[in-house]
Amino acid sequence: MSTPAASAPTHGPNGTGFVLQDRAAALAHYPHARRVNGMLYVSGTSSRRLDGTHRGVTENADGSLSLDIKEQTRGVIENIAAIIKESTGAGLESIVDMTVFLVDMKDFPGYNEVYNTFFDAATGPTRTTVAVKQLPNPKLLIEIKAIAACP
Repeated sequence: MSTPAASAPTHGPNGTGFVLQDRAAALAHYPHARRVNGMLYVSGTSSRRLDGTHRGVTENADGSLSLDIKEQTRGVIENIAAIIKESTGAGLESIVDMTVFLVDMKDFPGYNEVYNTFFDAATGPTRTTVAVKQLPNPKLLIEIKAIAACP
């Protein structure tokens, strides 16, 4: 019924790397996630889809872009959830820590609103949010990296 979501995991002295076939490919030579010593380290993740488009990005008739921080945040967290599930079988509840990169802190309220639909203070991960000058693609408003405990 379903095909494997990951290429064969690669094992090395730094743990097991996971390159997932149903996620957008990394922009360089790194895995979507790496498992070592009972923890899963998820590489910085955006709202990019398998076809290269980005959730939360609309191209207008005049060629300009409309960027939606709420949709991008939802897309990023859902991508992270899929990476964790495909790599370990766990869910978002296994995330221990997140680091969030925003291009502009004016987007903090919208990002935080969506974030709070996925996590609560009692059981959610620790979190750091920082503003960065830019991300690898001008369409991106947000990128998140995560660390999860493996079941």
